[in-house]
Amino acid sequence: MSVLHDTAVRGFASDNYSGIHPEVLSAIAAANDGHQGAYGADAYTARLQEVFATHFGDGVVAFPVFNGTGANVTALQSMLPRWGAVISASTAHINVDEGGAPERIGGIKLLTVPTEDGKLTPELVDREAWGWGDQHRAQPLVVSITQSTELGTLYTAEEIRALADHAHERGMRLHVDGARLANAAAALDLPLRAFTRDAGVDVLSFGGTKNGAMLGEAVVVLDPAAADGLVYARKFNMQLASKMRFVSAQLIALLEGDLWLRNARHSNAMAARLRSAIEQGLADGSIRGVGFTQPTQANGVFATLPDGVADRLRESFRFYDWDASRNEVRWMCSFDTQESDVDAFVAELGRLTRG
Repeated sequence: MSVLHDTAVRGFASDNYSGIHPEVLSAIAAANDGHQGAYGADAYTARLQEVFATHFGDGVVAFPVFNGTGANVTALQSMLPRWGAVISASTAHINVDEGGAPERIGGIKLLTVPTEDGKLTPELVDREAWGWGDQHRAQPLVVSITQSTELGTLYTAEEIRALADHAHERGMRLHVDGARLANAAAALDLPLRAFTRDAGVDVLSFGGTKNGAMLGEAVVVLDPAAADGLVYARKFNMQLASKMRFVSAQLIALLEGDLWLRNARHSNAMAARLRSAIEQGLADGSIRGVGFTQPTQANGVFATLPDGVADRLRESFRFYDWDASRNEVRWMCSFDTQESDVDAFVAELGRLTRG
């Protein structure tokens, strides 16, 4: 088939815009010959269990799925009775970016809390952690956080432990949406286990797509007592891959060695380079009128631009508005973002803001 897109076009809209890492693509090809059992009865899915155990410890169980929304909905369903509810930040992906899937598909009530930096605290959780035993109120039984958050901020291991302890003391469980968990590990310079299982997380949605996979996430059960019926929920949520070996092979390629960490470190470094170059431009006057709305802690930069600049800049580089009412935008870096991409973007930003 002919190449249908301009391979020179680069953007900062999403880490989903990037292609497949060559090592992951090779893993898919390597898994392709011959026949293997369907629906997870294959050598690659069995090996994936061992690989996840090296990162999270013995006894964990990983359920490969197609995408992040499917991972979150399936994970949360398995953690809740029909009358259960989930406490999350108002900016959480499950609340604003999943098309109502937790409610429509999962039948889950979301109890959301406003937060300036995308992070929950025990005090913020308590705004919705009440009403147990009240037949008129959906019962808050799970706290869900995102690491790194939708605003590009990070929870420390200590902050996650505090949330886990707070939730467990009140009879709730802790779920982590880890679509960018690798970026968090790279930024915190910690093993994956240190700020998940060892910090009291019960169930995890582990992301691969944003870090070099074609498609592929996993629901990882860290505490078997926290989830029930996942093997059934994955099927009726349409997340059970018949040729699961190709999902598992991608995650093995990322996690068996250090590819997951190399990719995440690179995308984080490109975001840091972008932030630093803009700050330098503001200091020397080559860039004007740009402000930052969040710290740059992983692979995203959140900024405000002068009127009209965003649309003109998008003529050369794709990116999204975050809050158009205040000219706030989001710039995401990927495993394949190059220094030259960042430098060209900053140069164009400077030209437009000076003109």
